[in-house]
Amino acid sequence: MKTVLITGCSSGYGLATARHFHANGWNVVATMRTPRTESWPAAERLRVLALDVTQPESIARALGAAGPIDVLVNNAGLGLFGAFEATPMATVREIFDTNTFGTMAMTQAVLPQFRERGAGLVVNITSSATLAPMPLVAAYTASKTAVAGFTASLAHELAAFNVRVKLVEPGYAPTTRFTENGAGRMQGLIPAAYAPFAESVFALLGQQSAFTRETDVAEAVWLAANDPSSRLHYAAGADALALARTAA
Repeated sequence: MKTVLITGCSSGYGLATARHFHANGWNVVATMRTPRTESWPAAERLRVLALDVTQPESIARALGAAGPIDVLVNNAGLGLFGAFEATPMATVREIFDTNTFGTMAMTQAVLPQFRERGAGLVVNITSSATLAPMPLVAAYTASKTAVAGFTASLAHELAAFNVRVKLVEPGYAPTTRFTENGAGRMQGLIPAAYAPFAESVFALLGQQSAFTRETDVAEAVWLAANDPSSRLHYAAGADALALARTAA
């Protein structure tokens, strides 16, 4: 029976992905900064661990408690929406610290066990913004684009050890807590000069008929985890699939 460790499971994609793998018979290690027991009733094949991907000590503790794993899903991430001109560099660094460096740190931490075993898979969750850039998410897009480049390069150097790396690219998901979770850091990031443009962007998002559901991402991660091929990209959600076809 295989074991998957998933970061950022308190809500959204991580929560849906953990439930999907568990329902399909896998051992699941669901991690999050602050475990929320109300979302995770006691169940066989399920462990809930505290993990902050920006803290090396937290990573070491979580991986030590998890034991051997077969798949790592790097889902933990922070959202950011606002004009780049108004975004403090401290906020940009905060986004990269979790979205980019957290993903890299988790990956680096599991590679020794994967390499020594000659098997293992890392699934990195990015965004359809890496397929078709959109406005007012420049710093966020940069953090996810860095992960895409990192993953594509890493796939080559790990192939000799039979360790695979894959990318799942979700689209716009209005039912997640993306905006709610980032409300504090987004405060004041739409100055008056940008307000008319931002309103037009929000209006277009509100009219969008194709979007991504949490379950779309869970299913794409499941597909990636069970696909033995060298395929790298897995778009998730109707809008992301359309963008991927256009990009191709």
